[in-house]
Amino acid sequence: MENIKSYVQQHKDRFINELIELLKIPSVSADTAYSQDVIDTADAVKASLEKAGCDHVEICETAGYPIVYGEKIIDPSLPTVLVYGHYDVQPPDPIELWTSPPFEPVIKKTEIHPEGAIFARGACDDKGQMYMHVKAFEYMIQSNTLPCNVKFMIEGEEEVGSVNLKTFVENNVEKLKNDVILISDTGMISNQQPSITTGLRGLSYVEVEVTGPNRDLHSGLYGGAVANPINILAKMIASLHDENNHITIPGFYDNVEELSLEERAEMAKAPFNLENYKKALDLNDIYGEKGYVTNERNSIRPTLDVNGIWGGYTGEGAKTVIASKAFAKISMRLVPNQEWEQITELFTKHFTSLAPAGVTVKVKPHHGGQGYVTPIDSIGYKAANMAYTETFGVPAIPVRSGGSIPIVALFEKELKSKTILMGFGLDSDAIHSPNEHFGIFNYLKGIETIPLFYKYFVELSK
Repeated sequence: MENIKSYVQQHKDRFINELIELLKIPSVSADTAYSQDVIDTADAVKASLEKAGCDHVEICETAGYPIVYGEKIIDPSLPTVLVYGHYDVQPPDPIELWTSPPFEPVIKKTEIHPEGAIFARGACDDKGQMYMHVKAFEYMIQSNTLPCNVKFMIEGEEEVGSVNLKTFVENNVEKLKNDVILISDTGMISNQQPSITTGLRGLSYVEVEVTGPNRDLHSGLYGGAVANPINILAKMIASLHDENNHITIPGFYDNVEELSLEERAEMAKAPFNLENYKKALDLNDIYGEKGYVTNERNSIRPTLDVNGIWGGYTGEGAKTVIASKAFAKISMRLVPNQEWEQITELFTKHFTSLAPAGVTVKVKPHHGGQGYVTPIDSIGYKAANMAYTETFGVPAIPVRSGGSIPIVALFEKELKSKTILMGFGLDSDAIHSPNEHFGIFNYLKGIETIPLFYKYFVELSK
């Protein structure tokens, strides 16, 4: 333990500077304007794995952005850990809300991170957390303490639904064969209380289009005489929840897993301060589905949210038009047993049925994925808990996350192995938002903790 601590302290500045260089590359997979940057990031990840000590590293081409694969096989008879991460990032918009440029990383001290945090798009999600594994691997190679085989699979399309990963996994089952999958793309309760994510929500993401007249119309000459697509879309969206914030799509809740009161009581043991939660978000009150508390609403319950809405004139000044079209992007977070493709169909059928005469509606599915629950009695979970306990001084608490990593269910289906979610980010790290950041403490603590997972996983596997 002391060896890894001293190694991290000795190389602290280099570790930070290497991550900063990676964060400077704007690998936004959702925007084709950044295509070359995404490819350049894959090359940078490849170089980092080679330098860290992988015997074999390759850029695996897909129909989209490439997957970086690396491995270090020390003995085929030993267990194999497959590390998954992603090098693509979310778009930085809205740029004007950043306090520093999103791709010009800076270190700033905050109340939660008094030792400093790196502010940049991708700092926590997922470049910083992915790179912890590269540096932890480097330590094990340099100290000759790697106890098992390691494989890395780092992709460039996670933020757009991992559209080509399924094909890659299906076609490379033998190459990716492993005993456990290790991912750091989640968070923990606090820097004093680690936690292990044991459940993820699924996802269905759609885009809707409402069309009225065949062109934009003068709102004085035509207002009140034709259907206004923006007005109609607003009403349709508003009707998707009832007065209890219950989703109104017929059949939506049919397969929702209802946790027992005992399970909900266990979840409630996780430290949570509602007043601090509201203060951190500058809210005067919370909001959500009746009958559930905040930490249940954002983890074990399904949701439906509008992620973007537009149409008509939004420029400076006034332009009195009735828009021909109105659009919205909508995501539904799903719980285990809800099939995302079925939910997409239910949404499409219901939303289309809401359209009044005078408009037409199109629903375009984007991507989705299944929810996932991992058992807390597995060797992988126990090894992770032992690792956290050693570095933080207290055991980790199992929690269910409100986020989605759709490929986790795919991995279990195709590779027949469990995934352990060892996240080191915090809820306050503003992932997907302006001013995303990752604490220096968290980054270095991850590098310190990960080698212990390998150690205990091998010991428990004997």
